[in-house]
Amino acid sequence: MRTRVFQSGNSQAVRIPKELQFSRLDVEYEIERQGDSLIIRPVGDSLAQVLDRFAAFSEDYMVEGRPDQGDQDRDPL
Repeated sequence: MRTRVFQSGNSQAVRIPKELQFSRLDVEYEIERQGDSLIIRPVGDSLAQVLDRFAAFSEDYMVEGRPDQGDQDRDPL
């Protein structure tokens, strides 16, 4: 597939063909240049969102701690 870069205001833009379009338009995307390539990917969860998820745990979540995993044999370095 091929596309073209065009000027949009003070920025360059690229048309994304229908076959490659992202399924979600309600998220932010980050763009990174690697040599002559551009990488576009959804932005990961921010730390604030992670903290919100922790805050959703009930007060008694894991109050008894983790279950005993037993001893593990490990190879010395």
